[in-house]
Amino acid sequence: MKQYLAALLTLLVIICVGISDARGLFSHQRSPEEDSREVISLQGDGAHNEGSWETSPGDPEETSPREEPAPGPAEGEGGDTPPGGEKKLVEDPTDLLVLVNKEYNLPSDYTPPDLVEPNITFSFSEDLPKRLLRREAAEALEALFGRAAADGIQLAAVSGYRSYDRQKVIFNHRAQERGFEVANRTSAYPGQSEHQTGLAMDVSGSSVGYGLVQSFGETAEGIWLAENAPDFGFIIRYPRGREGETGYSYEPWHLRYVGVEAAREISQRGLILEEYLLEMRAAAEETVAEEGEGPQAVEVDEREHWFAAEQTEDLGLNPSDKG
Repeated sequence: MKQYLAALLTLLVIICVGISDARGLFSHQRSPEEDSREVISLQGDGAHNEGSWETSPGDPEETSPREEPAPGPAEGEGGDTPPGGEKKLVEDPTDLLVLVNKEYNLPSDYTPPDLVEPNITFSFSEDLPKRLLRREAAEALEALFGRAAADGIQLAAVSGYRSYDRQKVIFNHRAQERGFEVANRTSAYPGQSEHQTGLAMDVSGSSVGYGLVQSFGETAEGIWLAENAPDFGFIIRYPRGREGETGYSYEPWHLRYVGVEAAREISQRGLILEEYLLEMRAAAEETVAEEGEGPQAVEVDEREHWFAAEQTEDLGLNPSDKG
């Protein structure tokens, strides 16, 4: 009996020591809250949002100050060469109507010359580059937020300027998580992000926890934003139903500054930026033709370089399209 009790006591001591060691081990592991700041979940909440990134304000891709590219997919899949192997650069990245998409890229070393921080509410407290916008866009966003507050709408800015290298980190991470095809549909390839222009800001509201989710478009904040943004020079760059032409999922949170005149026309006529610029080009060519100048002597607006004929064919658009 004594031998049995001694053996039982020894077993209990071993178990207690094991539990203590286990606690010591797990005390060095991160909490679920800490892990949530290092992992981005991919969720879809609509037919056009399969695999779409729905980020929260604390996502590491947005808050980490690091700018160095992380190891990612092979060249052509998250590297410096876009899909297809051909890299077409925009002529003038500083133009307010610059077209940046899957066809036309920004130079990897481009940084907007007049980045400032707008005096608005942000969904985060860190002092990060994503607070920045180009000066004209920043001033317009301040006015937009002011009108929203006056109308009882509470908005918060989530992500603005993003460098080429930062975009590369984000794209590679997403491609590793869900594959290149999904990443390329729900995130911009490095050099193809409007955030690098300093003219784009992601905006959200408290009703969706300041997340970048498609359901934001159905909230009071999202509806107000879509209706009023054009009066301040902003458009919803990636509208619902135009995914096949923009190349991206519906993003009711993504504002792009183009100026009041362009924004109002694009919004009122249900156009996308590609269509608007194509019509501008066609109108310029028609004006020159009416003046009797030969096509070889014509100097069309520089936006022709951003939306060349081959891109028009790729999108299946023509000058008569009205969106």
